[in-house]
Order: sequence, then structure tokens, then C-alpha cells
Amino acid sequence: MNKFYLFAFSIFLSLGSFAQLASPESYLSEIKTELTKKWPKNRTINLVFHGHSVPSGYFKTPDVRTFEAYPFLVLEGLKNQYPNAVINSILTSIGGEHSEQGQKRFKKDVLIHKPDVLFIDYALNDRNIGLEKSQVAMEKMIRMALKKNIKVVLLTPSPDLTVDILKPGNVLEQHSNQLIKLAEKYKIGLVDSQGAFRNLAKSGEDLKSYMAQSNHPEKKGHMVIANEILKWFK
Repeated sequence: MNKFYLFAFSIFLSLGSFAQLASPESYLSEIKTELTKKWPKNRTINLVFHGHSVPSGYFKTPDVRTFEAYPFLVLEGLKNQYPNAVINSILTSIGGEHSEQGQKRFKKDVLIHKPDVLFIDYALNDRNIGLEKSQVAMEKMIRMALKKNIKVVLLTPSPDLTVDILKPGNVLEQHSNQLIKLAEKYKIGLVDSQGAFRNLAKSGEDLKSYMAQSNHPEKKGHMVIANEILKWFK
């Protein structure tokens, strides 16, 4: 009997944790309301994209295609959806950087822009520092942003063709799972880029056609990420 109650309680806790995940329908509801306002009642909405070379717009290094990268594609999509909105798409990302480096400059380079929504995309490069250090740095940035009442959305990693995205337990999946747990813990947003590309691979798509080089998407790949982000603004 005790084992039964213990099992039932564990299920209850699991369901409670799931219920705490930020909902795409409601998490950005205040922001979406602001985006619908017309002049003179509207205000500028700042979207900040913090991370590494992918949000920076690197295609085949050193080629940078800002207007084909997902931060600009998100801006374009939002302007189609909210034609009366004034929106800034602000890049604070640096090619080659990992989350420890991004956390050290977070206050002076990110918070200074007063983001309405902050997107953090470091997992692809955080393989270089490992899960433990990545979690520490990510949590520091999340907590600093939440203290400023900033809406935070984490991104799981886009592909690296040197990693088999369909292999269970691969390193990118490990970082993805850690980010999912952080999103649950802090009740913040999550864009599962890794999951979207995994689904494409499962359906028989060749991910090479989405990539400019092994670890940088081309526009087609960036559009996959942008579409996942735009779901949060529907």
C-alpha cells in the first residue's frame, strides 16, 4: 500500500512539474497585447537575441547573412502579424562564444537594452564547457533577467552534422534536456529547435539541405528556428 501511495505521489509531482511549464498561448500574452496597439498608444518592443554564431547570422564562416538569420526572420514574421507594432530585433550574440562568456557580459551588453523578451541560444557551443558549467551560467542569466521582469525564452541547439541527431542520448540531446528542465524550474519559455530538426530527420529529411556548414544553418534552417519562435506570438 505504501508503495502504491509513493508511486501515486510521484505521478502527482510529475504532473505538477509539467503544469508549471510556460504556455505558448499565455506566457507572452502581455507582449502580444502591446504588439496590437496602434500609435499613439503603442510603445517599442525590444527582442534581444543572446548567444553564439547561429543567432549572429554566420553561414559558411566567415560569411554573415544577418537578413537570412532567425532573429531577422522573426522580426519579419512579427511585422507581418503585427503591422502597427514598433519592434527592435537586437543582437548581443558573438560567434564562438559559450554561456560562461555570455554570462560575464550579460549586465552591460544585454540588460542595458531593457529586453521585453530575451532569447538565449548557447547550447550548441556549451558542449565545450560541459553540462554542469553550462547550467550554472544559464541559471545566472535567467535569474538576472527575471529580476528585471524580462520574459525569457531558451533555445535548444540547432544541428551539428557531426552529431547523429537521431542517436538517443547524444550530446546535443543532453543539453536540450537540461534546458527543458531549466524552463520547467523557472516557468519560462522554451523553443525546441533540436526537437524540430529531429522530427525533420525522422521524417526522412536530409539535414544537410538545411545547413550552410556542419554547425551553421542556411536560411532554410534558420526558418525552422524562426517558425518555432513565432509560435510563441500567435
